[in-house]
Amino acid sequence: MAKAVEIKNGGYFCAECNRTHIKGKIYKDHLKYAQDDDAEDVNIGEKDDEAEEEILEDDIEDYDDDQELIEAFDELEQLNEEEDLEEEIYASEDIEECIKAVKSLPGVGEATLNKLIKSGFNSLESIAYTPPNIIINDSGLGEKTTAKLIKASMERLGIGFKSAEDIWERRKNIARITTSSQELDDLLGSGIETGSVIEFFGEFRTGKTQICHQLCVNVQLPREQGGIEGNALYIDTEGTFRPERIIQMSEAKDLDYQKVLKNIVFGRAYNSDHQILLIKEAANIIKEKNIKLIIVDSLIGHFRSEYIGRGTLANRQQLINQHLHDLLRLCDIYPELAIVVTNQVQSKPDVFYGNPLRAAGGNVVAHGSTIRVYLRKGKGEQRVAKIVDSPSLPESEAVFAITEEGIKDG
Repeated sequence: MAKAVEIKNGGYFCAECNRTHIKGKIYKDHLKYAQDDDAEDVNIGEKDDEAEEEILEDDIEDYDDDQELIEAFDELEQLNEEEDLEEEIYASEDIEECIKAVKSLPGVGEATLNKLIKSGFNSLESIAYTPPNIIINDSGLGEKTTAKLIKASMERLGIGFKSAEDIWERRKNIARITTSSQELDDLLGSGIETGSVIEFFGEFRTGKTQICHQLCVNVQLPREQGGIEGNALYIDTEGTFRPERIIQMSEAKDLDYQKVLKNIVFGRAYNSDHQILLIKEAANIIKEKNIKLIIVDSLIGHFRSEYIGRGTLANRQQLINQHLHDLLRLCDIYPELAIVVTNQVQSKPDVFYGNPLRAAGGNVVAHGSTIRVYLRKGKGEQRVAKIVDSPSLPESEAVFAITEEGIKDG
């Protein structure tokens, strides 16, 4: 890093930008001149000449102001990175179309548009399907502005009553992701369906995380092979994600494991607030990264460890409820997106007959999940999956196996 050289008139000549600064203002001057490209181009020659005339060998002493220079250039680098990120976000044609649609809403100027985009509301669907108070809190917009935006977005999308026939036509086109087990696929109605939140719960070593790893590989397969040609977003709350397991499963399907790993976006959630934040931030990258599958493994682990005792139960359940609705809202905004969550179990001491295990999270999680699958151990590598709750699937069981190559028929 260059040094600023003190001259007798109280200024400091900086070799980095060939200008004379005042002590304590080197940082601001660097920021100003580096950002003001037009002024620099016009005056650079004149200022160079003036600087050379002002500096005399007999009148100078070294002044080491490295820290100010380092901070200045660090901030400039950060500003450039933010500009590059904005350009990258706008680069995708799909995102660009969505942003144009938002910009065309009445009352949306550049300032409002930037607030909406930074908060993840970069499409008409994300505005129309989100409660007003969430948009207000996340974006900082006013109540009246938010109400107008939601109303206009709903009108553009034609949100209202539809016939059951229209819903049936949409349901017929739902994509599904294979689990690599034909029996498990049949249990789930041909695989993991998009537009839904599927919950797998069970004891440890019942295959919850293994299914999640397998789905991250299978979602990238062509449609004729049971995939939907998309990428995966994996949110790990328990530190159980293993790239080497992805490699084994990829090689078993003759896939390039480096490409498969590259197409999995990973996020490690370190607490419940961070977990909620990652899901909110996911809205910004779903289109950009072609995300077709979101994994949350596990849903409730952090909440159980942080909210202890009956006194915190109400707050915990409310946060879990909001978290689940954030996930469900993503399914509404992106119909081709499948969301899979894993859940823990707890034992009920008052049950003397039958299975004492219950899914953690109570009725809040039960109501928030579209399809619930209970997993239990079988013989050896075998695992048993049972549909516990589904709007359209009957209660039935399927046997599958966990092998070195991944999920297989039992």
